[in-house]
Amino acid sequence: MRVENTATLATTDTRVAGAREWTGFVLMCLGMFMAILDIQIVATSLPAIQTALGISPDQMIWIQTAYLTAEIVAIPLTGYLASRFGMRWLFVAAVSVFTVASIGCAESSAFEQLIAWRIVQGFAGGALIPAVFAAVFLLFPERSQGVATTIAGVAAVLAPTVGPIVGGWITQSYSWHWLFRINIVPGIVAAIGVAIVLRGRAVEQQSRRAIDVLALALLAAGLTALQLGLKDAPGMGWGAPQVLGLMALSGGCTVGFIWRTLGSPSPLVELRCFADRNFTIGCVLSFLLGFGLFGSTYLMPFFLGLVRELGPLEIGQIMLVTGVTQLLTAPIAVYCERRFDPRWLTAFGFALFAVGLLMSTGQTAETDFEEMFLPQMVRGAAIMFCLLPPTRMALGRLPERLVADGSGLFNLMRNLGGAIGLALIDTTIFTRAATEGDKIAAQLRAGDVTTAVRIGIPREAFLEQRGQPIDEFAIELIRPLVERAALVPAVNAAWLLCGVLTVLSAALIFFVRRSTPVDQAMAVH
Repeated sequence: MRVENTATLATTDTRVAGAREWTGFVLMCLGMFMAILDIQIVATSLPAIQTALGISPDQMIWIQTAYLTAEIVAIPLTGYLASRFGMRWLFVAAVSVFTVASIGCAESSAFEQLIAWRIVQGFAGGALIPAVFAAVFLLFPERSQGVATTIAGVAAVLAPTVGPIVGGWITQSYSWHWLFRINIVPGIVAAIGVAIVLRGRAVEQQSRRAIDVLALALLAAGLTALQLGLKDAPGMGWGAPQVLGLMALSGGCTVGFIWRTLGSPSPLVELRCFADRNFTIGCVLSFLLGFGLFGSTYLMPFFLGLVRELGPLEIGQIMLVTGVTQLLTAPIAVYCERRFDPRWLTAFGFALFAVGLLMSTGQTAETDFEEMFLPQMVRGAAIMFCLLPPTRMALGRLPERLVADGSGLFNLMRNLGGAIGLALIDTTIFTRAATEGDKIAAQLRAGDVTTAVRIGIPREAFLEQRGQPIDEFAIELIRPLVERAALVPAVNAAWLLCGVLTVLSAALIFFVRRSTPVDQAMAVH
């Protein structure tokens, strides 16, 4: 019956997409490009921002997690805002706020100020991506939706491809402030252009759809408490009252959010989607992909900046490999996704991604571009196989009335995986680094020449000093070498965490139900 409805829709859809629709849609894609680019373009320059603002390495992660967490809160809110104000004005407002927040980030002179603007920026960016893909169906007849989706897909893939090299070049040639200033002109153009060009009932239609404010507040509070708890745990200990209190608050907010959402006549997210096994597994896979995807994007510049001590441009050049490989393999993934069982394509993608992550677990303090090239290629080749088939697999069996909500929830899980993953990765790094640092210090006090040479202390100088009391000056000289050496196994442990979780995720494929031809038609529709 749903296939017949799809055919009917195709024959009765008399809309014509003209120059206004296509121009407006391209401008919307420009806004989405900015939002996606902002994660990647900042990643390569995190060490530079950390140095410029005088923040500790363990605080650096908040520059990314603040943005991602705000995105997670904004994504389920997008549907309400679109129904309340219309897609046109939602986009104009979101891209305008994003632009203003970019100016705020650029002018920040303190860490706290930058984080506050990143939250605003992430909240606005969270509305831009769903708005674009909703516009595909609002602006174009079915016969044109494939072209529109392709344009949006190219923008979405191109952003992470060019982000690292562009971000590195900007920071090294000018300053990190220009990472955000480059958003100003495109943001103004997109806001004014969409406001003028896109007119019509489809993008301006409004309704009185309600919003569950309490559920939204519980979601935001739960995520924030979880992030803070994971952040404080390495320094305070997992049994510290503050950490336990934050974790309890996060758990309580999560339970409250689920209870409130299930009983709400206007739920913030449609949790009934999880009644479908394939959707649930697909969301778990999306969560774990976000964990590994955002985790690798963070670990690369972290290692290259703090251990290898490379500049932003060099970091960007090295990280470009993943994006280029992703771009080159995207057509292959699209071809395969249309012809093969999504279960086995998903298993292949996650297995390949796991291999790419685990290949980075053996890094040393001397690891450079040559050693990083192949792992990046493997990860880049896997990404589209981890994105496209799981989407069809997750949404293919949902009732038609739940597909839109399910799609938003599915993509939200990827960002949630990224936010929680970054916090856990940071916890892993600095917990392990503290242990390794103590071990190295103990070996140096014992007179271990091999350890001294390995971390960069000249052999002759160490032998001359060995057995004698170490003064404060010598300690201050040695401490950076010890900290740098301790970070190497700590980063490798974080890579291992990402890889193991990805391996385990591939096993979930065996629990996925095979989609029927009717399900496939529903997914396409």
